[in-house]
Amino acid sequence: MGKLFVSGLSLTLFLIFFAGFVMGKENPEAKAARIHGAVLTIDTHSDTPLNLLREDFELGKKQDQAVTGTKVDLPRMKEGGLDAQFFAVFVGQGPRTPAGDVAGQKKALDILAAIRSSVAANSGQAEIALTPDDAYRLKGLGKRAIFIGLENGYALANDITMVRKFYDMGIRYITLCHTSNNDICDSSTDKKKGSEYHGLSSFGKEVVAEMNRTGMMIDVSHISDESFMDVIRLSKVPVIASHSCARALCDNPRNLTDQDLRALALNGGVIQMCFLSDYVKIPDPNPKRDSAMAVVRSKYNDFEGLTEEQFKQGRIEYRETSRKYPNKLATVQDMVNHIDHIVKVIGIDYVGIGTDFDGGGDLAGCRDVSQMENVTLELVKRGYSEEDIRKIWGGNFMRVFREVQKSATL
Repeated sequence: MGKLFVSGLSLTLFLIFFAGFVMGKENPEAKAARIHGAVLTIDTHSDTPLNLLREDFELGKKQDQAVTGTKVDLPRMKEGGLDAQFFAVFVGQGPRTPAGDVAGQKKALDILAAIRSSVAANSGQAEIALTPDDAYRLKGLGKRAIFIGLENGYALANDITMVRKFYDMGIRYITLCHTSNNDICDSSTDKKKGSEYHGLSSFGKEVVAEMNRTGMMIDVSHISDESFMDVIRLSKVPVIASHSCARALCDNPRNLTDQDLRALALNGGVIQMCFLSDYVKIPDPNPKRDSAMAVVRSKYNDFEGLTEEQFKQGRIEYRETSRKYPNKLATVQDMVNHIDHIVKVIGIDYVGIGTDFDGGGDLAGCRDVSQMENVTLELVKRGYSEEDIRKIWGGNFMRVFREVQKSATL
């Protein structure tokens, strides 16, 4: 009889396979692992590029989130089975003046350059992606696909030609505003100015039309309800909410109402679940934390109009204060409750994942990108099919992405 040689890897895979079946039935953990590896997984929003400006962060090296506070790097993406991620070129709202516009646009271009440089330096692990097909191709090669989005249309600097220029630089969606109103639209959270336009400005309407023509996805996360309805009314193609949740479950103005959800479905768009706890579940009272965080926000002017050095220092103090006064995190189960609600209201075809990692996203059970399979496990436990999970993890978003690119006329 010949000798049977079994490699360590083969034995491990055999044991996983064997353990995955109990009395002939696949258990949830094995089913989740199988599905998670088979489907294309995409996270449509992370603020990881902010870390690229840190001297102690390298995209290609595994970090410890408990030590560095970072949520995403290429080794952890691989560990968590995340195939593709949108890196946000985030530009905080600055002065709405010619000088402010120039500074905001320069910051966007600098961050964009840092993304390209970092990904190029790790070309064995990842590549910049421009189309849905790129993501599937790179998954086949065992590489991570890095897409780029622009968070805050302020970086357009009131120049409509920048929509096409940013597209040509690799950006594939623009979040119209951030936490404050800008020259495009009202924000959902601008307490200082309130509503300026009751939706989109005249320039904002031009931006929507130009993004449609260019094949640039319109991101409605952060914009006000009136702005959202203006976009839905004017856009000739589906839109995305790259990192938002359901307001019916967490009454935060950043989230979409059931009325918004129904309008989004009629538009053919998609809402991507945010992992920032305050948007997932109303936090328990924590006056010490609230007071300490308010001091930091006040000191750094709500992170608006800061120099690069002030912004970096403010982020350090924000992280330190957050660690000193921790908040009780919402859970993966709480987040999937939002998916359940959205599916109940508008169906399975309009929901996905957009964590907001490195921008506040943080759930008990999914603290960083290495733990993404826990989301799939929870979906399996709730009875979602493999096809449902394929849609949630990327199929729905890629449908919108393809339609927006296909409809471009420029």
